[in-house]
Amino acid sequence: MLNDITTEAEDGMKKAVEAFKRELAKVRTGRASPAMLDGVRVDYYGTPTPVNQVSTVTVVDARMLSVKPWEKSMVPAIDKAIRAADLGLNPVADNDLVRVPIPPLTAERRRDLVKGIKKTSEDAKVAVRAARRDAMDMLKDAEKDKAITEDEKKNGEKKVQDLTDRYVASIDELEKGKEKEITEL
Repeated sequence: MLNDITTEAEDGMKKAVEAFKRELAKVRTGRASPAMLDGVRVDYYGTPTPVNQVSTVTVVDARMLSVKPWEKSMVPAIDKAIRAADLGLNPVADNDLVRVPIPPLTAERRRDLVKGIKKTSEDAKVAVRAARRDAMDMLKDAEKDKAITEDEKKNGEKKVQDLTDRYVASIDELEKGKEKEITEL
């Protein structure tokens, strides 16, 4: 019973950290990364589709992405979608591909990105704490139903709190790493 509750809490916390990692991958750091375009949706025959599902996104060099659609007719739609995504990118459409130069970040843009990362980090921590709260509630209910003893409840609460501390520290570490990546010139 106790192991089920802590396992469920840990699963919830892992999911929060994984979601945070995915969000960090989308943040532009001045280096080209295919993940930068993960949030871009292209109008593909009337359906908003992620750009990486209608094309191949590759890194040409540290400051350039190349988006090669599987259908030539998609080049204008991809160009338009990247511009509309408000990522601060200015794509250049060729005959059969879209080149996306990555401009260097300004000091103001870096500050904005760090603020956004702090907010996303806090959201991830809230999700971890929600998993902790749910686990604590399940422990209280289990004790009330006489499924576990008071001592088992106390041990379970300590395990859940240790998990919470570990995952919050992991989020802090990821946040600091991304901030460092953004602020270094």
